[in-house]
Amino acid sequence: MSRAPEHRPHRVVVLALDGLLPFELGIPHRVFGRPVDADGRPLYEVVTCSVRPPGPVETDADFTVDVPHGPEALAGADTVVVPASYELGPVFEDGVLTPELAAALALIRPGTRLASICTGVYVLAAAGLLDGRPATTHWADADRLQRLFPRIAVDPDVLFVDDGDILTSAGVAAGIDLCLHMVRRDHGAAVANEVARRTVVPPHRDGGQAQFIRRPVPEPRSASTTAARAWALGRLHEPLQLRDMAAREAMSVRTFTRRFREEVGVSPGQWLTGQRVERARQLLESTDLSVDRVARDCGFGTAQSMRQHLQAVLGVTPTAYRRTFRAGADSGLTARL
Repeated sequence: MSRAPEHRPHRVVVLALDGLLPFELGIPHRVFGRPVDADGRPLYEVVTCSVRPPGPVETDADFTVDVPHGPEALAGADTVVVPASYELGPVFEDGVLTPELAAALALIRPGTRLASICTGVYVLAAAGLLDGRPATTHWADADRLQRLFPRIAVDPDVLFVDDGDILTSAGVAAGIDLCLHMVRRDHGAAVANEVARRTVVPPHRDGGQAQFIRRPVPEPRSASTTAARAWALGRLHEPLQLRDMAAREAMSVRTFTRRFREEVGVSPGQWLTGQRVERARQLLESTDLSVDRVARDCGFGTAQSMRQHLQAVLGVTPTAYRRTFRAGADSGLTARL
C-alpha cells in the first residue's frame, strides 16, 4: 500500500527590519496565511524573522514588534518577502548592505523566490540581485532608486513587476496585489480570488496598471465611469464598443476615455482585455467547457484570439493553463477560508 505524499506547505519568510511599516509587514501574513487545501491543511506557512536573534524590532509607529525568529529562518524559505522600512540606513543612503543584513541574506538558498514591498526593494538592489533586471517601487522613490542603482530598469508607473524568481511592488496596497499575484501564480485564479474576497480587496489588479491615478475616487457630483464598468462586466461575451460604454455615462467617447483612464489607470480597451483574460482563467480552471466555448463566453470571439491574449499575459496557452490548474483542482485543491 503506497503512502500518501507528506504535506509540506510553501514556506514564506518575512524579513522584518527596523523602521518597518506594520501594515506592510502584515500583508504577507494576511494573504498567504488564508488558503488551505481540501483537507484543511495550509498551503503556505508564514513566519517572520529579523537579522538579529529573536526579539523586538522597531516600527515607524509607537510600538515595537516581537519577532520570534532570527536570520536562520531564511535558510528554510521557499519565498522571502522584504516589506518596506524607513530605517534602512546605508542601504537607502549609499546602496550598500550592513554586515548583519549581508550575513542574513547569505543564508537564503539559491532558487528561493524573492519579493519586496515598496522600499524593501532597496535591500534586494543593494545585494546586487536586481542588476540587469526590471523592478519597481513607490513612485515617490523611483527616481532615487534609479540614480542609486543605474543597472536596474526601474519602472515607476506599475503596481508590481514579476521577473520570475524576483518580484517587486509599489507601496502599501500594491503589496496586496503582489502577494495575491503570487498566490494566483502558485494555485490559480480561483484560490487567489477567494483570498481577495475574504480580504475584501479587488481580486485582480494587473501589475501594469498605473500607480498614480489622478481621480481614484470621483469628486462629489462629478461624472464617473463606474456604471459603464459594471455594465460591461455583465456583457463580456458581447462585442462591446467604446461608444456603447460612453453612452452608458452620457459622455462623448473622448471625455469617457479620459475620465476612464483617470479613474482606473488604463484605457477602456486595456481594461476590457484584462477582464476577459481573468474570466477566461476562471472558466479554464473551474469548467470543462471547450477552449472555443471559453473564448466565445469571454468575448474573444475565436480560440486563436484568446490564445494570443493569454500567451501575451500569462506566457502559456489556454490548454497548458488548464492542465496546470485543473490538476490541482482535481486533487482537491481549494481555498476554504
